[in-house]
Amino acid sequence: MSEFPGGSKSRVNVAGENVRAGTASSDDLRSIEDWRAAHRAVLNTFQASLRTRTRNQSIVVAQRHKRRNTIFNKLQRLPKMELSRMDDIAGCRLIFNSIDELYNFRKQFHKARFKHKRKNEIDKYDYIKNPKDTGYRGIHDVYSYDVNSKNGDKYKGLLIEIQYRTLVQHAWATAVEVIGFITENQPKFQQGDRRYLNCMSLASEILARVCEDNKGPHPDLSDGDLLKEFEALDNELNLIRTLTGLNTAETEATRNRNTILVFKPNGDLEVFSYRDSTEALDDLFRLENENPELDIVLVKADSSEEIRMAFKNYFSDAKDFVRLLMQAKKEIYESLN
Repeated sequence: MSEFPGGSKSRVNVAGENVRAGTASSDDLRSIEDWRAAHRAVLNTFQASLRTRTRNQSIVVAQRHKRRNTIFNKLQRLPKMELSRMDDIAGCRLIFNSIDELYNFRKQFHKARFKHKRKNEIDKYDYIKNPKDTGYRGIHDVYSYDVNSKNGDKYKGLLIEIQYRTLVQHAWATAVEVIGFITENQPKFQQGDRRYLNCMSLASEILARVCEDNKGPHPDLSDGDLLKEFEALDNELNLIRTLTGLNTAETEATRNRNTILVFKPNGDLEVFSYRDSTEALDDLFRLENENPELDIVLVKADSSEEIRMAFKNYFSDAKDFVRLLMQAKKEIYESLN
């Protein structure tokens, strides 16, 4: 039997196919859990390196371990994807004050001396230079894990994604996540009412243009037409008013480094907090097995401020997005008049 987590790459892929077909057995689910859990070691290696390199800099670093339900949903959305090749099971996110700081850090990180191999060309996932139609802006790099140690050998080849965003780009992405929680629409995945997708895409252009002197997905629109189209959709959806009215959830997450959030169908939020990351991970798998229908997430960061900054979407807090957007709209109005 191969030491590869989950048995082997082919075994993990078969389990993924069975999930997609709705025929997954307990052995399939166990194989997927073993493979998914193994990414924790990869995640810890990368986040430790990133924290060392960002020390004494105003860069937020956070890590994310993809939820089982999210993995299964992605398998359904992408019918040709092999599970073992899913490259965002483990992810580190870095949030910068400016685009220049982002590019400078990334350039230096690419020069880092380690065996882990970057899988993508430098511009392949650069959604700042080439924003997605959804309005998403940011940059992703995918690395393949490689070590020389005997204990680490079984993790060789596992993939991890590093996300680079500015504060402005992160505020927009946070708002998109919030919309996914509070409505039945998923503009992040281009699902549901396309008005939400179009509205957020236009908002991205506004923020890129005014806050970062950059381009978004609608560079050819005049300032006047951009505002007109955005406000027409916002008047139909009451999106900004809805986001403004959300109350920030105060949870134990601000006092503990490991917090599990359980989102109930009725909108309630159940919170479990832990000092110990191993205990939190064990409880995460238990809760997922006991409640496969619920949206459950483990939030981990080194400080309460980093939790607030990097995972605001889980606390229904889109105030940064609203503040930046209202400020940007005001500046465009003033320039037109």
